[in-house]
Amino acid sequence: MVKVGCCWLYAISKYGYPPSIADTMQALKGMKALGFKYVELEGVREENLREVYEHRHELKALCDDLGLIVDNFCPVLPDVVSLDEQKRQHALSLFDLACEIANFFGCTTIQTDSFTPPLEFEGPAPYKQMVDFGIQFKVKVDLQFSWEKQWQVMVDSFRTLAQKASDAGLKFCLEPRVGEMISNTDAALRLFDHVGHENLGFVLDTGHLHAQKEILPLSVEKLGKRIFYVHLSDNDSKTNEHLGLGRGTVDFEGVFLALKKHGFSGMVGLDIGRIPDLDDEMRRSRDYLLELLTRLGIPYDA
Repeated sequence: MVKVGCCWLYAISKYGYPPSIADTMQALKGMKALGFKYVELEGVREENLREVYEHRHELKALCDDLGLIVDNFCPVLPDVVSLDEQKRQHALSLFDLACEIANFFGCTTIQTDSFTPPLEFEGPAPYKQMVDFGIQFKVKVDLQFSWEKQWQVMVDSFRTLAQKASDAGLKFCLEPRVGEMISNTDAALRLFDHVGHENLGFVLDTGHLHAQKEILPLSVEKLGKRIFYVHLSDNDSKTNEHLGLGRGTVDFEGVFLALKKHGFSGMVGLDIGRIPDLDDEMRRSRDYLLELLTRLGIPYDA
């Protein structure tokens, strides 16, 4: 049975990145008003992560009052892949705090990204201040930069994070995203082969992978049981916009038939944002999703 939920992009789109604790509470109330039961929560870098930790009792009480279940927690800690060993070790230690938060809320999964490579961006850089879609990158590669070294740092860090999550009883998932070091399905599979830890899985994000020109049902086939979580949004494959379902060219029926084949039973979150009339699109997309699941005979909890 899949769990139908709301992703944190809704909160970011409404209140900025990251939302304050007061705005986080408003976002959770908004998710409930849209009809959701399952939600995700983020802690963005150390300051916001510690704020979420300090206010965890208030946030959990609100979720309990609203009948919300936080199924996924995403600590955004770019330094987990830093080439600076001191920064990397500090970020890895903050992940322990994130696991404590995830367990406090009763999450199933804890999520991370692979983050932007340490290149010199001339102009816009991906995800520098906000979740951005459809921007062009112009970069310079430092003469001293070594991809082989960066890759080994990523492998070592994600192996460590997978084990930390396992020790905490959490499934650990990485989200491939446009403009980051792991940006597509095959890069994810290569990472899994090198990390070699069964607790490493992935977020299937239809918006990002469609913009990477992936054949999405094939992505599901490739990842199979390694899919721990699904983000749903639509676009025309020309940019990584996160539009409402049915507003682009994503083959959602093909995606869900492939997920059904592999017995996926995690959370499918509507990851829609940075669009006009967001609440209306969330309601319409939720109805679209529930109709699709019903038609395909996929049991769900909403």
